[in-house]
Amino acid sequence: MDPLFLGALVAISTIVVLFSGVSVAIGLLIVSAGFLITFDGLRSLELMPEILFSKLDSFALLSIPMFIIMGSSIASTRAGADLYEALERWLTRVPGGLVISNLGACALFAAMSGSSPATCAAIGKMGIPEMRKRGYPDGVAAGSIAAGGTLGILIPPSVTMIVYGIATETSIGRLFLAGVIPGLLLVILFMAWSLYSTWKSGNTALLSSRSYSWQERFEILPRVIPFILIILGVLYAMYGGIATPSETAAVGALLCLLIAMIIYKLWHPRLLWQVLRDSTKESVMILFIIAAAGVFSYMLSSLYITQSIAEWIGTLDVNRWVLMIAINIFLLIAGFFLPPVAVILMAAPILLPIITIAGFDPIWFAVVLTINMEIGLISPPVGLNLYVINGIAPDIPLKTILTGSLPFVACMVLAIILLCVFPSLATWLPDKMMGLAR
Repeated sequence: MDPLFLGALVAISTIVVLFSGVSVAIGLLIVSAGFLITFDGLRSLELMPEILFSKLDSFALLSIPMFIIMGSSIASTRAGADLYEALERWLTRVPGGLVISNLGACALFAAMSGSSPATCAAIGKMGIPEMRKRGYPDGVAAGSIAAGGTLGILIPPSVTMIVYGIATETSIGRLFLAGVIPGLLLVILFMAWSLYSTWKSGNTALLSSRSYSWQERFEILPRVIPFILIILGVLYAMYGGIATPSETAAVGALLCLLIAMIIYKLWHPRLLWQVLRDSTKESVMILFIIAAAGVFSYMLSSLYITQSIAEWIGTLDVNRWVLMIAINIFLLIAGFFLPPVAVILMAAPILLPIITIAGFDPIWFAVVLTINMEIGLISPPVGLNLYVINGIAPDIPLKTILTGSLPFVACMVLAIILLCVFPSLATWLPDKMMGLAR
């Protein structure tokens, strides 16, 4: 059978199986086993357990549960509320300072927790009611938090970037650095739109914030500075050549747990058990998807599907940017229905040789792919962040939340366009700090 036609059958079968409601990992294993048995016979199943466990036999994977523990320990405390309060007190005199405080808090908390839903919940519980009370439009209040929460998968340390690095055998350190400038760019674009929308439709008489004394500004800092120092310390240890990503993640997780216990009194065994239990569940889910995606990749390679698609793309007489537009459309559609980790693990084995043949940088492409996944988090029908916001503020209609988030989707699309025009936005910092990639 023609490998390209076989690839189309695999794609259709995967979509049908995943839409049936089974978990992503089980769905990938079902599709892989079905095609391997059909075309390679029952003996091919003997290799599946070996491939499954070999994909987990990587020291780099240790960083995933460590960073998840790090984020979970932060998310289980009042760190998000304190971070929001600190920024509000220091930015109270800035025009539109409250919406800037919310987006800044989202960016910092997303970097610390690495979780988009946790960021929306932590910052939104305080930020949305406060913005609405001061006259900010409901769309701006809800949309800015929903969009700000997506920054967690781009700004380092990012579990999504770790997964991409493992799936494509790309330097995780370079990927972390590549997300810094685009992440800051998105924050600036989000803030610019929020301020414009606020000034255009908000009640300026209600936008003035209360005044804070210098004592009130400084008294909140001891609660948030330790967490920020840990993030900076983790990144310094990683890029200063002191430790590997896995080692720094382990130290960061331990320090975050200790600070949560000391500052926020998270010392009760039941609370600590809840942090470790939730972290273990999320880690196992991600690692199971990674292992299943390894079997799926083996099936694609064994049936010569990946190689045939790459060769076919290489023979097409189309501009490489037309190809990139098609890839972005595919990623957008996939992100509407599947979580970022699943999309990366399923698409990376196929897309990596294609973008390499087309002359695109894999590090740059990781940032473009991640922003596409961010769009999926605030776009229906799944749009996880939209439902988190709706749970926080149920009196705001889901339609209003969606309408408020659409301009931020446009900001993300603009960011992708800017990255295409200026690829160095993603590649300059990794090359500057770690040297040119070979």
